[in-house]
Order: sequence, then structure tokens, then C-alpha cells
Amino acid sequence: MSASTTTAPAALTAKALLLDMDGTIVNSDAVVERCWRDWAVSHGLDPQEALKVVHGRQGYATMAILLPERPMELNYAENTVMLARETADTGGVVPVGGAAEFMAAIGGLPHALVTSADAALATARMTAAALPMPAVRVTAESVGASKPDPEGFLKGAAELGVDPADCIVFEDSAAGIAAGLAAGMRVIGIGPRAAAHAPTAHVPDLTAIRVTTTPDGSIHLTLTPTPKA
Repeated sequence: MSASTTTAPAALTAKALLLDMDGTIVNSDAVVERCWRDWAVSHGLDPQEALKVVHGRQGYATMAILLPERPMELNYAENTVMLARETADTGGVVPVGGAAEFMAAIGGLPHALVTSADAALATARMTAAALPMPAVRVTAESVGASKPDPEGFLKGAAELGVDPADCIVFEDSAAGIAAGLAAGMRVIGIGPRAAAHAPTAHVPDLTAIRVTTTPDGSIHLTLTPTPKA
């Protein structure tokens, strides 16, 4: 059996960072799985199959995939109920490894939260994980289309006044990675879900990223990649 090897650290430079929340800086898998397992069972669906598509999307978009014949009005209505339940349930919500240090490092740099959660859910989870809420945030109420549509990331870049090509997205899900790439941005995949979806670079968690600034004010990221067998 060959020993694991690690490629040399990668370096990326950007003018702004756009951060997904769930699975990227906040580990909310426990509550997401509780809520969506219950929802799937109540609709006669396989919970494991449901969990394959739930990450990264707004709830109504997940429901539309899983129940394609159902009127969208019902998806919107049930999504409201789901959001309320998820907001009230913060059991097991914790920061992703290295998130606190990472958020401290970028605190004075251009960055935004771009999440499929609504404002109430984002606030509840960031608070539960004891992470600072970015001043610029794009939540579910801010967009007309869910990831994998790039609208949220493009809006985040616009609010920061930065060209999309100068932004780096941090994402964990297939839908989020697709959205970032569709926006013309580079994407750093975070965690095990991200590796299979061709992000620009991949790390196991945020402990693998070192943040510095260059003399011209750009953000310099040094990444220690995921070990390869």
C-alpha cells in the first residue's frame, strides 16, 4: 500500500471573498438531516436520496426536485414551515474546523456571506456557532433564484464593488460550487462533499487556509490541499 502524499500548498489571490454558510463555515449537518429526513418520510420518499440533493439549495428548490409534479406554491408554503423549524433547532450547530480563526483573519477585508438560508436562519446558525456575521450578506430574501443559479454570488460581488473574476467563493455543495463557477469566479471547495464537484481548489476545512494581504491590498490565500492517496 502506498503512503499518502500531499501536493505543495496552492496560492490564490483575490480582491474579495464570498462565503457560503452551511457546510462551509457552519456545520449544521445534524439539524439539516433531522429536518429533511422527517420531511422525506412524511412524503413517502427515501431520506437518503433526499439528502443527496438538499445541500446548497433553498428548500423550495429541493422540494421541486424531489416532488417534480407538485405545484410550486406548495413548495413555497412548506419551505416557510421548514425554515421556521430549522431556525428554532440549533442543536449540534458548530463552527467548521478553523472557522473562528478564518473569520477573524478576514474581518477587516472585503467579504460577504452568500447563503441559501433566510436572514433569520443565517442569524440563528451564525450565533449558535459563535461566528461574526459579515456586514455584507446575501440571503434567500435577496435573490429570485436559488443556487446553482449564480445570482447570489453576482449580487455579493456587486455589493462589494468587486469584479466577479476578482472574487473567490468558498463552498461545500454541488449546487454552490456550480453557482460560483457559473458566476465566473474561482471556488475553494470545503470539506468532503466538495471534492467530487470540481472546485478550483479543495481543502478539508478552514484550518488549511492561511490569509495574508499583499502590498496592493489584495487578499492572498495559501492552501494546504487535501492529501492524495
